[in-house]
Order: sequence, then C-alpha cells, then structure tokens
Amino acid sequence: MANLIVDGNWAATDVAYRCVDFAAIYPITPSSTMGELADSWAFQHKKNIWGAIPKIIELQSEGGASGALHGALQMGSFATTFTASQGLLLMIPNMYKIAGEQTPFVMHVAARALATHALSIFGDHSDVMSVRGVGFAMLSSHNVQQAHDMAAIAHAATLRARVPFLHFFDGFRTSHEESRLTRIDDDVLQALMPSELVLAARGRAMSPEHPTIRGTAQNPDVYFQGREAANPLYSVTPDIVQSVMDEFAKLTGRKYGLVEYVGDKKAKYVIVAMGSACETIEETLGYMPAGVGLIKVHLYRPFPQKAFLKALPKSVEQIAVLDRTKEPGSIGEPLYQDVKSTVGCDVAVFGGRYGLGSKEFTPRDVKAIVEAMLRNNLHHNFTVGIDDDLSKLSLPVDKAFSIEPKDVKTAILYGIGSDGTVGAVKNIVKIVGENSDLYPQSYAVYDSKKSGGLTASHIRFSAHPIKSEYLVESADFISVSNFMIAQRFDVFSALRANGTVMINTSLAPDIAFANLPRGTQEHLMRIRANVYFLDANSAAQSLGLGNRINTFIMLNFFNLTHVIEPEMAAKSA
Repeated sequence: MANLIVDGNWAATDVAYRCVDFAAIYPITPSSTMGELADSWAFQHKKNIWGAIPKIIELQSEGGASGALHGALQMGSFATTFTASQGLLLMIPNMYKIAGEQTPFVMHVAARALATHALSIFGDHSDVMSVRGVGFAMLSSHNVQQAHDMAAIAHAATLRARVPFLHFFDGFRTSHEESRLTRIDDDVLQALMPSELVLAARGRAMSPEHPTIRGTAQNPDVYFQGREAANPLYSVTPDIVQSVMDEFAKLTGRKYGLVEYVGDKKAKYVIVAMGSACETIEETLGYMPAGVGLIKVHLYRPFPQKAFLKALPKSVEQIAVLDRTKEPGSIGEPLYQDVKSTVGCDVAVFGGRYGLGSKEFTPRDVKAIVEAMLRNNLHHNFTVGIDDDLSKLSLPVDKAFSIEPKDVKTAILYGIGSDGTVGAVKNIVKIVGENSDLYPQSYAVYDSKKSGGLTASHIRFSAHPIKSEYLVESADFISVSNFMIAQRFDVFSALRANGTVMINTSLAPDIAFANLPRGTQEHLMRIRANVYFLDANSAAQSLGLGNRINTFIMLNFFNLTHVIEPEMAAKSA
C-alpha cells in the first residue's frame, strides 16, 4: 500500500476509476477535479482492476450525464459519476429510476451549498440532504483517507445490496485538502468485488438473449405493492455495509463502523455529527470535561438505528445533533429528525446548524455546545459559527479558546489567484510528505472570483495524524506573494510570537517595511517577528517564468522554516 500526498477528490476518484468501466461526467465545483482526473487517466490508458480502460464521456449537462449512466447501467456496465450542488439536483429523476430498478451503482459527491437567496460555490450538506428520499444508500466520509476507503466500501456494498450508493464528503474542506493517504492496492479491491458478484450483476443486464420488460407504467392496483417490495433490500443494507467494513478491516487494518463512538463511556452529553466536523469535535473532546462523547455517522441512509442505539451510552441525558444544512419551516434538520426518532422521548435531543456555505467550524464552537449542555441551557435550533443578532439562536463562544498544539508546525501563505502560490503549497506538502515521516495537511481558501482573487493556503506539519479540520489560527510562518496584500489586508494577526514573515516585493527592505500600515509595523515589532523580503518577481522574469513565482516561494519557505533540510527540499523540487 503506497503512501501518497493527495486531496479528497483524488482519493475518491482513484478507487472509483478502478472499480468501473464507464463514467459519464459534467464538471461542477468543487467536484470537477474528480471527472478531470478520470478523463486524464483514461487518456493515459490506465486500467481498472479488470485490466480494461474505463470509457469516460463528458455530456453537455448533469441531466445528460445521469441519463447516459442510467442507460449504461441497464446494459450491465459498472458506472459512476461525480457531482455537487445543483448538478446533483439535476440528476434526481434518473436517480429515482436507478434506485427503483435495484441497480448497483455508486456516485461520488463533494457536498456543496445550494443556491437560495444567493449562489454559494462553497461546502455544506444542502445538496445531499435534498436527495435523501430517492432511494440511494448514503455513506459519509470525514477526511481524505476516508474518502478513499469509503469509496471502496461503497463500490463493494452496492454489489451485495443491489441498492445504489451516494458517497459524499465535504466540498472544499475534504475535496481540496492535501493530506497523507495510504492507497488501496488492486488486489484488495478485487477481493472486495469478487468475480461471482461481478458476473451476477452483469447477468442482470438487458439482453435479447434473456428479454425482460422494464420501465412500464403501472396503475393503482400494483404500483404501491411494487414500491413496498423493495423493503427487504433496504432492511439488510446496514448489515451488508458493516460486513464489507469488517472485510475491509481484515484486508487493510483500517476499521470502520456504521456509526462510531468516541469519548467517555459513561457520557451524559453526546454530540452527533457527520462529515469533517467529526474530526474537529473528536480533537476537541480531549480538552473538555469528563462526561462528554461523540457519535460519528458514516451510513446515513438507510439510517442504522440498531447500530446507533448500541453505540449510544446508556448514561446519556442530552444529545446535540449537528446538521450542515437548513430546512426552513421544519421542526428540525434531517439528521436531528433521524436521531430524535431513534432515541424517542427518554433523552433530550437538540438540533443545531453549523458550517453553511463553508462557514468555519472550530474547537470554540464545540466548546460552546458542550458548555451549553453542561449548564443545561442548550436550546433547540441553535447555531454555531455565526453571531445571530436577529433570531438570537447562536451560542456564545469563548474567543480566546484555542487547542492548536505547540508541536505542530503551522504556516499561512497568501497569494493572488493564478500567481502560483497554491501550486507552491501543494509542492511543499508533497516534498515534506515524501521526504519525512511528518503528517502534512494543506488547505487553500479561495476567493469566489478565483483567478485574481485573494488566496490563503493553510499548512500544518505534525509527527502525528492531524484532525484539525479548520483554518490555522496561530502560525509560525506567514508568506505574502504580493506587497499589496500586506498593505490592504490584516494578514499577520495570526502570527505567533517570534514567528517568521516573508514578503515578496521589489522594494528595498527598509522602504518596504516603512510602507506597511503603521498598525502592522507595530504588531510585527511587538511580537518580535522575523521579517524577510524576497524579490521573486525579478528572479522569475530573469528566467523567463513571467509571474510564476511559486518555485522561489517554495524554496525560501524551506530556507526559513527548516521543516525539512533545504538541500533535501531543493533536490525534490
């Protein structure tokens, strides 16, 4: 099993590509990379686990892609697609058909906000929650490694269950986060998808050799009965998924459950969540008082009631359920409704919302929820991550609370979209990951204007796996690729005392420092920052690279931080 430095999109696509022979794609942010990777690999003649090159076609709309998929599935193909947001909604009619016809199939979604009062290209669970009634099993990943592993589990489980799967992970936060990945070998995927199941699925294809009738119109005398006839498939799906997870654990050593409990075994207060928020909550639990726990949900549909109740401590008195979506006018959001229905009236269950449109979810928010439960003043329909001065639903937060470990090396690199800074960060993370035992993590915050907008790349390096699924709040190193950024934005407030600053400018150091805002100068002097100036533009132009300054930013990052030895980094660049 190879160790790679990749993002969540790559992690999911790598498995999906090797487990199918056909994909119909149409790009939509933040899932576009998945389709692009599959198309690129097919062009390079990379083969799937059966030794064939999958056929990848790009349609002219998401509706066209889902229609092509439906046709391919009826012909016995193993197929997939990648989508998000409105793109997923445009696939709904065919999703109902695929599920109704009991067809093995997996689609991968980088979950994203839907356009309501405004368009948002950023992440939450609004899209996947809008399709929870189509009949797909829904499997959630919480980090980059899980985006890889759950993709494999979904492709294996759909063959056994004859229920199509929607595998989803947080758009941008997981889809674009670069992290260390242990890649699943082909022989593991082949073991999870044995030939007898493959042949059985292909044997149900439409064929003149064994004609069947499908897609009929039905009257009231039989339609209802036909819908109910699918019940046995869904009732056994949770057990099938768990059995695949158990088989996966034997093959890889990575064990998963339909739901997973962490925290105090006799907890009175439990938080329930799914997605990348689970990582942040789990990390924060170590700084909370005794009596608190977390249930991490992987299988959302069919909702695994038995597994949930088994995982829930008998001592629980209050449950806070976090949803990353909003259903205006509802009693509560979807995950809350499922949990409330599962536990009944014996336990106080409160629903809350967080992270809409990629709003940050931090340890401070976790602390606010825990403190509200401990003080017995948590209210239903609470929100965290915003200051709601209109409907007064938000919980107060301790702004001084931080759990950023001192032994984790952190950096923030600011740039202008298309100037190469994001590319430099990706190279930095890959070089460190490939030349050390450190666990790297990088995440780029993009302006919605993309090219020409401000970007901020957040990096962590640690000797241990990183669960911090939120932006760097205290940085050892801050880089600015354009002097205008340092003049217009407050980019140094997160710098730790005695931290290092690197500013790219053609101005002489004394003149450049004098042209920084007065408040910035005073702040850097107060915290005794080490300030360096770099003329990367002149160096790039002298070598004919135009404004591509990423190589110089990258090399000087290593010169100033010594995360790994600069000589080693230079050889790997």
